Amino acid sequence: MSSHVLVLGGTAEARALAAALAERPGVRVTTSLAGRTARPGALDGDVRVGGFGGAGGLAGWLREQDVDALVDATHPFAESITANAARAAAETGVPAVVLRRPGWRPGPGDHWHPVPSLDAAAGLLPGLGRRVLLTTGRLGLASFAHLTRLHFVVRSVDPPGPPMPPDTHVLLARGPFTVPGETALLREHRIDVLVTKDSGGAATAAKLTAARDLGLPVVVVRRPPLPDGVTAVPDVEGVLERLGLG
Repeated sequence: MSSHVLVLGGTAEARALAAALAERPGVRVTTSLAGRTARPGALDGDVRVGGFGGAGGLAGWLREQDVDALVDATHPFAESITANAARAAAETGVPAVVLRRPGWRPGPGDHWHPVPSLDAAAGLLPGLGRRVLLTTGRLGLASFAHLTRLHFVVRSVDPPGPPMPPDTHVLLARGPFTVPGETALLREHRIDVLVTKDSGGAATAAKLTAARDLGLPVVVVRRPPLPDGVTAVPDVEGVLERLGLG
């Protein structure tokens, strides 16, 4: 008996899951991308790009496309998408799984400052340093736009747009990154403080090691909570087991 799995993607875990599902006989996998990244790369199975129009639109798509299971494998900070997926799954009765890689944890020698939001991160910066490496993505830079006395190095996959801090140098780069490379970057730009979201995963974790080795403070934006009643599994194997395809 065939089954149709919709993966809300955009992460390395979503890509790995699509590849694993495509190998299962009788399984059709469709990966949905928001379309915010210009070059998302090849994916196994079918691909759709663009939003659904909220929870109601997603619920309609699940019905129209005879989806048997929904996997939310979006970025840990894609809060609205995760909420819409939970509501659409509840409305349609389609079984849903959330795939979230584990978050980072501080270790000995780390100087972390956990905060609940980008605005809170911006509020801490004047007391921590003047030269900032900002690795929170190209969206949300408005939270830092009022910090006119700080120099920002903003790293993102795609070019950011305004509003952003007036003294900003943009670096376009995609992980994975290495500890030597991140250390060289921090030294070259004379960075005083690093700002990051708790994205988790190995691809972008090298900056944390480099900051620790250089004794730099790190402002870490905590992940938003999952919707009520929603739990997550940490890896592709856990999703396959939940779907009965392990």
